[in-house]
Amino acid sequence: MTATIEAPTPAVEQAGRREWIGLAVLALPALLVSLDVFVLVLALPKLAASLHADSTQQLWIMDTYGFMIAGFMVTMGTLGDRIGRRKLLLIGAAAFGVASIAAAFSTSAGMLIAARAVLGIAGATLAPSTLSLIGTMFKNPRQRAEAIGIWAGCFTVGAIIGPVVGGFLLEHFWWGSCFLLGVPAMVLLLVIGPKLLPEYRDETAGRLDLPSVALSLGAILPVVYGVKELAHGVHLVPVLALAAGLAVGYVFVNRQRTLDDPLLDLSLFAAKAFRTTLGGMLLFSMLGGTTMLFVAQFFQIAQQLSPIGAALALLPGMAASTVSFLAAPVLARHFAPSRLIAAGVALAASGMVILALVDPAAGPVWPALGFAVTSLGVGPMVALGTDLVIGSVPLRKAGAASALAQTVNEFGYSLGIATVGTLGNAVVRTHGLPSGLHVVAGLAAAAFAILVWFVAKNLRTA
Repeated sequence: MTATIEAPTPAVEQAGRREWIGLAVLALPALLVSLDVFVLVLALPKLAASLHADSTQQLWIMDTYGFMIAGFMVTMGTLGDRIGRRKLLLIGAAAFGVASIAAAFSTSAGMLIAARAVLGIAGATLAPSTLSLIGTMFKNPRQRAEAIGIWAGCFTVGAIIGPVVGGFLLEHFWWGSCFLLGVPAMVLLLVIGPKLLPEYRDETAGRLDLPSVALSLGAILPVVYGVKELAHGVHLVPVLALAAGLAVGYVFVNRQRTLDDPLLDLSLFAAKAFRTTLGGMLLFSMLGGTTMLFVAQFFQIAQQLSPIGAALALLPGMAASTVSFLAAPVLARHFAPSRLIAAGVALAASGMVILALVDPAAGPVWPALGFAVTSLGVGPMVALGTDLVIGSVPLRKAGAASALAQTVNEFGYSLGIATVGTLGNAVVRTHGLPSGLHVVAGLAAAAFAILVWFVAKNLRTA
């Protein structure tokens, strides 16, 4: 892939005002999913006290949402290709709104955990549906890349405003008000979506293979659980869960090879751009997410900043990533995506070097700068990488491809915490948090340097 994205030609259908307004509607779920995660972190102490949730219940309140999203993403992406992407999006939006109300007015920890599980299943419909609809609405490669950049930027916007909005709500209202944030937006999506968003489904797809759905859940959920729990230490239960998930995954893959209409079309991986980009996104989410966690802890523990102070110290990085998401598609008009992605990863690696060398006595400026430089390199990999994933498969498979891209990001974060994060925590226990951050950032910098070579070598000829 050495050529830059060419200027649009008359033969390529251009998106108009209707599609761009539709993109604004599709951006709402992305914004709210991100905002929901950050708001809940602030609300957890109050809701735990109100519902008398013990430490185990608090963990499930936090984790159930992510588990369900990871487990159901592949199924929902493929289901959208079969029944209609807009239809699935609207069903998911309705379920998300109802589950949000149930979560807000929960009277026990068990009820909240159940509501969060439904929120996760509904949330699993949102990302692949919105992303695949963007591929349907924006057929021009340049416009599609710009639309995906805006869509991806909404996740960091949610992260930026989440602590501010959450703090205001928790100061003036009860903890359940945080869960009601998504309800008006979902109502708006249900009202406007049918008028602005096109419907698309794969008319050639067969029935959904229910045994494959069960096998996918039996593979993904135990693996995510095992990886996440291993971050807290090696114990028998998570090891057994991980082994069982991998065994079921083996059965799942073999079944997909025998089906005429598989839940996961393994032929998608035949495209070099597809598998290379997914691999790069997995490594990026592994290391980037883990580093962000250690930076946030560094601000609060080593720098002794308040939670709000730590959030403010992270804001330059969040803003930088938003700018990066929006700028990457514009730069892709003049430079090859493979070069931009490699340059972005190199920039992220330089930010990691700053974090690896930061002096705790120097104050929060240098770690904030390192995190901002790293965040500035995120855009090409996420925005252009996602565009490459969708653009490298047939339109009828866009839902499945979108789901895989999002599943990789979800799984990458958990895997990073379990591997690099565990190593960093071991160093923290022995030498303190600054040393833990140095180790994590140093490993990330080295891995990103290898990723630069990998991306440049494989995407150039993809």
